[in-house]
Amino acid sequence: MSTFGIEEEFFLLDPATGLPAVPDARTRETLMSIRAGDSRSQHELLDCQVEMATPVCSSANEALASLRGFRRGLATTASGNDLQAVSMGTAPLIPVHPAHVSPTDRYREIHRYLPGISGEQYVSGLHVHVAIPNSEAGILALNGLRGWFPLLAAIGANSPLWRGEDTGFSSWRTIHYRRWSVQGIPPHFADAEDYYRRLALVLGADVVLDAGHIGWAARLSNHYPTIEIRVADAQLRAEEAVSLALVIRALVETSIHAPRNDSGLLPELLDLAFWQAAKHGLGGNQLDPETGRGIPTEHMIAALKRRIRDALDESGDFELVDSTLDRLLRDGNGARRQRDSLARGGLAKVTADAAAELTA
Repeated sequence: MSTFGIEEEFFLLDPATGLPAVPDARTRETLMSIRAGDSRSQHELLDCQVEMATPVCSSANEALASLRGFRRGLATTASGNDLQAVSMGTAPLIPVHPAHVSPTDRYREIHRYLPGISGEQYVSGLHVHVAIPNSEAGILALNGLRGWFPLLAAIGANSPLWRGEDTGFSSWRTIHYRRWSVQGIPPHFADAEDYYRRLALVLGADVVLDAGHIGWAARLSNHYPTIEIRVADAQLRAEEAVSLALVIRALVETSIHAPRNDSGLLPELLDLAFWQAAKHGLGGNQLDPETGRGIPTEHMIAALKRRIRDALDESGDFELVDSTLDRLLRDGNGARRQRDSLARGGLAKVTADAAAELTA
C-alpha cells in the first residue's frame, strides 16, 4: 500500500471569550517549537492557528500515534499559556477587526494582496498526502476522486458555526473557500501532460500568486511524488482524521489500479453536489453526480465502501473505516456534534467540548 501523511490545522482560542487568540512573541515561539508524536508544528495563515504535519506513515497505527501525540502536546502547551486549542473547520466566534496574519513573508504577501479574504480566513482543514508512483498515476487518482469529493466533504463537515451563529451549513469552510481564485473540484484531465499544460496557464494568471494558491480539492504536489487532498474540515477527533485519510488512500489506490472513466461527469453537477454536501453534511441527501438525483447519504457511503473494499482489505483498514463511518452516520459527524453542544450550552459548551475531543 502507498504511504501517506496528514496535516492538521488547529485554532487557538481565548478560553475566557471564545475568540481567536493572538499569541505574543514568546508564546508563538513556544508553540512553533512543539515536537510531539514525531510531528512538528508550523505557522498557518493566521496567527491564531497552528499547523502540524505527521511523518510519512504506512499504517493507521502510525498515523494515530502521531496525531494523538501532537494533540496532547499542543493541548498541554496551549493550556500552559492560557490558551484553548481546538480542531474545528471554522472558529465559531470571530472578532470584528481583520485577523492577525502569521509573521512570515509569504503570508504577509498574501494578506497585502487579498486583505478582504485573508482578513477573515478563520478556517482550518485536514490535508492528506498519498504517495503516487508517477504523475500519470496521479492523474488517474485525481480523475477517480472527482465523483467522491462531495461525499468526502459531507463526511468531514465540521464547521457549522460562524460569527457565533449557525450558518445553516454543515461545512461553512467549504463555502468560504469558494471566494478564492482557484477552488472547487478540479476538471478532468486527459493525462499528465494535459494537467501540467493547463496548470501552467492557471499559474500564469495575474490573480494566482503561486502554486500554493491552487485551491482545488486535490492537486499533485510540486515537491514530492504525492497527491494532496484538501477536501475535509479539520476534525474534532484524531481517529476521525485518520479514518478519512485511510478512505482517501484507498480511493487513490483504487483509482490507480482499477480506474473508471469519469470524463462524462458534468462539472456543473459536481459543483452542485459539492455545495449540497457542504449544506447537509451527513444529515440529508447527497446529489449523485452520475445521475443528478438525490440519494440518501447512507446509500452513498455504502457505495463508497464497495468501491474501496479491496484496498481496505489489503491494508487491513476495513474494520476501522467501517466502524468509524457507521458511528458517524449513527451519532453524527463534527458538524452535528457542534450543533448538539450549542443546543446544550451555547458557544462556551461548543468550545469546551471541542477542547475535550481534541485529545479524546
